[in-house]
Amino acid sequence: MLDKNGIARRIAKEVKDGYYVNLGIGIPTLVANFVRDDISVEFQSENGILGMGPFPFDGEEDADLINAGKQTITALPGASFFDSATSFAMIRGRHVDLTILGAMEVADNGDIANWKIPGKMVKGMGGAMDLVASAENIIVAMMHTNRDGESKLLQKCSLPLTGVGCVTTIVTNLAVLEVTKDGFLLKERAPGVTVDEIKKATEGRLIIKGEVAEMGID
Repeated sequence: MLDKNGIARRIAKEVKDGYYVNLGIGIPTLVANFVRDDISVEFQSENGILGMGPFPFDGEEDADLINAGKQTITALPGASFFDSATSFAMIRGRHVDLTILGAMEVADNGDIANWKIPGKMVKGMGGAMDLVASAENIIVAMMHTNRDGESKLLQKCSLPLTGVGCVTTIVTNLAVLEVTKDGFLLKERAPGVTVDEIKKATEGRLIIKGEVAEMGID
């Protein structure tokens, strides 16, 4: 089973040379820490930065340099800063190759709910609405179940939707799954996790074809 860093490390393997990547709040922000050193990747944050680096070391933080989640970050050589209008023009214009988001629920047709829990006050949907409407390659980083052990990979989302039929891949603490027209296709299982455990933790349609390999995160 993976922890949050393990999920981020596995997703980092999906980041290719030359990609422009948007990182959502939560687990996705950790991905920048694990991207290979031999490739060139531009991380974009919707609050107006292109060229984010990994998190700073303790004592080296710059309070004026933050990501969309208000966490302190570093900027790589050549990084640029701009207003939100320019940032969202990049997103809406589909100039981002890969979007990595967190989620509270994902349905087996690719619907995603990641912005609101009914009864709890929120300021608004924010940039997630634009990201899921514009991106063609969306990877979700999430835990497979909630704190009560209930599946977060469902036949139908119970929470208000952020986007419809938009998720392509999901990486959880248990597995890597591809969203297909027939449901969640199990691609890899986390170290030490069995296929039966994944079946029990998945409420949505789960497709298993042949032997499922254990994921590599090194």
